[in-house]
Amino acid sequence: MTKTKKRAVIMAALLAVFLLFAVFGRALAPNDPYKTDLLHSLEGPSARFPFGTDNLGRCILSRVLEGASASIFSALAVTAAVFAFGTAVGILAGYLGGAADQLLMKLTMIFQAFPGFILAVAVAGMLGPGLVNAMISLGLVYWTTYARLARSLVLRLRQEPYIQAARLCGAKKRHILARHILPAVLPSMVVTAFLEVGNVILSMAGLSFLGLGVQAPQAEWGQMISYGRSFLQRGPWCILFPSLALFAAVILFNLTGDCVRDALDVGGGE
Repeated sequence: MTKTKKRAVIMAALLAVFLLFAVFGRALAPNDPYKTDLLHSLEGPSARFPFGTDNLGRCILSRVLEGASASIFSALAVTAAVFAFGTAVGILAGYLGGAADQLLMKLTMIFQAFPGFILAVAVAGMLGPGLVNAMISLGLVYWTTYARLARSLVLRLRQEPYIQAARLCGAKKRHILARHILPAVLPSMVVTAFLEVGNVILSMAGLSFLGLGVQAPQAEWGQMISYGRSFLQRGPWCILFPSLALFAAVILFNLTGDCVRDALDVGGGE
């Protein structure tokens, strides 16, 4: 195993451990993340409360672990959905060409004409606050990245000799797409998905910070950071630890994506 692949395996293992913490966050939490106790309001880090408490006396460590599920798995769900939809649109546009290509790419350009996060805020504002609506709004923003990348890759692959040979041999379009085009496109698309997860996590936290994502009392990192702003001077740990968790998640996904890109020896963009 090469050094690059070893590094990719190590980062993947670290990411897996991080995801396990997200899955079993409630079980690992030292306290009930939703139990209020005003006697311990804004208590600093201690043995009982390693990350301190918020103004309602809730354990911040428990809420960070609880919020990992909403913060990470909602972003993974959005990434999986836009990966599948955007890749399919891009492959069809690139392979079919002609009017289909023009129609699909014009649709993509319409969505890309707006600043991504501003569009997400506008859509989430129209749909109303909530986790599902935030996921829908982010899905409308991020699918275009995959569509444009997949199309550019397919346009190059169409001219490859083995694709031309398969077409001359009478292979059907769905056979060429499934057996030749898709396997060649997937590595670059997977790397892009890894690199985009961190952006989706940040965007989800941003929507929750603005009150358009996860709603109180459910724990979510962006929502916790927004809630802790009022107590920054008296209890800076209310913002510090959710911010560190958000930072760690984004960095871990980005580093894993870089390692996977190097291991697969593919580019992550157009």
